[in-house]
Amino acid sequence: MQIADLNLETGEINVERGKGGKFRIVYLTNEAIAMIEDWLEVRGNLPGALICPVNKGGKVTLRHFASDGDGIYKLVKARAMIAGVKHFSPHDFRRTFCSDLLAEGEDVFTVQELAGHASPATTAKYDRRGEGRKRRAVKRLKFR
Repeated sequence: MQIADLNLETGEINVERGKGGKFRIVYLTNEAIAMIEDWLEVRGNLPGALICPVNKGGKVTLRHFASDGDGIYKLVKARAMIAGVKHFSPHDFRRTFCSDLLAEGEDVFTVQELAGHASPATTAKYDRRGEGRKRRAVKRLKFR
């Protein structure tokens, strides 16, 4: 992602090559926008990689983390190790995103689109609401 892919006014990031090489628009929460604004105070607004390295002296290098394409993966794994999280990968963010949206009552088709899944069956695998959701759904029905 480049800084040019970010639009803080609309709260959107254009992801040109997301999972599966697909284009998608990522919508940001207000909290995420605030965090990105904080990051941009450090990074600056010059063109280049949106997420880029900062050396031990605090100098930002406007380039991507790694030329092999797995820089973000390495960054997340390193931060997880520092935090003492043993089993973690960037896909955990994706899984949590889908699961949390479903738990908040979002429909599986909207979550499917947001995740870029080809099939709602893939998205449904992230549903961890259990039997209670079915019970609550039936209780909302009214006989007329």
